[in-house]
Amino acid sequence: MQFNENNEIIEFVEQRAILVGLSTGSKNEITTIENSLKELEELAKAAGAKVINTIIQNKQKIDSAFYIGKGKVEEIKILCDELDANLVIFNDELSGAQIRNLEESIERTIIDRTTLILDIFAQRAQSKEGKLQVELAQLQYRLPRLVGLGKSLSRTGAGIGTRGPGEKKLELDRRHILNRITDIKCQLKEIKKNREIQRKQRKKNEIPVVALVGYTNAGKSTLMNKLISKTGSLQEDKEVYVEDMLFATLDTAHRKIALPSKEEFILIDTVGFVSKLPHALVEAFKATLEEVEYADLLLHVVDATNQDYEMQMKVTNKVLGELNVKDKRMILVFNKIDKIENIHIPSGEDIIHISALEEIGIDRLLCKIKEKIFADMKKAILLLPYDRGDIVSYLCDKTKMDKCVYKENGVLIETYLALADYNKYKNYMILNEME
Repeated sequence: MQFNENNEIIEFVEQRAILVGLSTGSKNEITTIENSLKELEELAKAAGAKVINTIIQNKQKIDSAFYIGKGKVEEIKILCDELDANLVIFNDELSGAQIRNLEESIERTIIDRTTLILDIFAQRAQSKEGKLQVELAQLQYRLPRLVGLGKSLSRTGAGIGTRGPGEKKLELDRRHILNRITDIKCQLKEIKKNREIQRKQRKKNEIPVVALVGYTNAGKSTLMNKLISKTGSLQEDKEVYVEDMLFATLDTAHRKIALPSKEEFILIDTVGFVSKLPHALVEAFKATLEEVEYADLLLHVVDATNQDYEMQMKVTNKVLGELNVKDKRMILVFNKIDKIENIHIPSGEDIIHISALEEIGIDRLLCKIKEKIFADMKKAILLLPYDRGDIVSYLCDKTKMDKCVYKENGVLIETYLALADYNKYKNYMILNEME
């Protein structure tokens, strides 16, 4: 990708990448590194790069100057020449000095896992808030590395790692970066205020919130769309974007779901997590992830087909722990069970096995959601005077009535109410049904 003097894209250049990982420990760690590099390859593809080779070095400790050994650096240089590679991606964070030394020796663009993830986020962000959050994370990561990154970032057409949200080249000047960080934080603060107003309104209306959380590409967005369509809550343009790709969606989506029994809740789709998720990114997205903090119930969606699903669950739980929400009410949702082969997945009271794509287990999941968030529903028999048609209409719309009879002295309604409504309308309740 190349930019003109106005920071506009003028040409796409294919990025041919070699991946590099470092193992400093046991055989078990080598397996972990191999799995991590497989994920790195998926990340590289998501960013638009073509992976042509992968290298793992076994070394007792990280080299402070090159991260890997000098001999391995020379080997990578030769391999790049032979395979016509123009990009080398390291599986761990590099310092600015390490990047500078590697680029001078290999004569190719060098990026690390964090830069790659940030680049994907920059491509995927759609909302104003999402773009601001990504740019903030990029600038905060870049600031301490400016000296080492100077040559790399100023190169025309450097592609992955040089673009911010909207495909514009990222700022290089330290003073401008600091000013931009301050400006972004002010804008995000205002957006956060607006979100708090919306959250308070939902609380006032007593609408429960259910948040989808989990590893990237576990099927959260597909599940959200299935719950929308299954419950008849689908409206024009209400489905969320879905693609079989890491970080296909970033921006938090909110949809109102109406259960067959008429209870309603807000379903939130959040950004997926990934191993070695950059700290700067977690910090930048904390405002968005606050939605999880205020949720009444979490649906932890897990890709049951992934051999490393336990590791992915640990990553998700680690981030939830950082957000102080690990102890919230949660349903563990194992997705894609229609595709599992020779993988044991646990069962339990708060564990549901589903296939969002094939609509397997969705009814059971909806029942479990209802059980969790509407556990305080109480049976009520009310006699409403005819001049309170507003309450009658509300109960008709929002509850599944067992009985609605027009009597001489009012409307007799038998239904189940959430605790807030039960207390609100208790003056109209009667002990015995009138004949």
